[in-house]
Amino acid sequence: MQQLNFPTYSFRFKNSKNKVAIFDEIRKKFIILTPEEWVRQHVVQFLMIEKNYPKSHINVEKVLLINTLRKRYDIVVFRPNGEILILIECKAPEITISQTTFDQIARYNMTLASEFLMVTNGHNHYFCKMDFENEKYQFLEELPDFNSLN
Repeated sequence: MQQLNFPTYSFRFKNSKNKVAIFDEIRKKFIILTPEEWVRQHVVQFLMIEKNYPKSHINVEKVLLINTLRKRYDIVVFRPNGEILILIECKAPEITISQTTFDQIARYNMTLASEFLMVTNGHNHYFCKMDFENEKYQFLEELPDFNSLN
């Protein structure tokens, strides 16, 4: 897998049915290593190691319903009270982040109402803070650290 724009993290790998799998600490199982999964696992480590979010506050790849359509978010981070704090959309490194990507995460966030958004393809990272009153978002330099929120 290619180098991403994240610090270097250590991962556990295994071969599974002639494919490489990576251990997901959140789901507590090995997942087939796709380019998007490579980005997703880097984001999980980034959240825990660089931003100090507890593992117990992070959720990966769950189904949500949007107008009766079943969709799947990549990562959410919860506040201690259970509200969704950060919604993260991961794309494979070869996928260019576009307005379509932001439209996708915005649709998901109409249901989830997360305060912060992150969109990444592993090379380019975009962070936003929602302004629900004016129905827009403001770009940020980085996500807040868990300790700065308490």
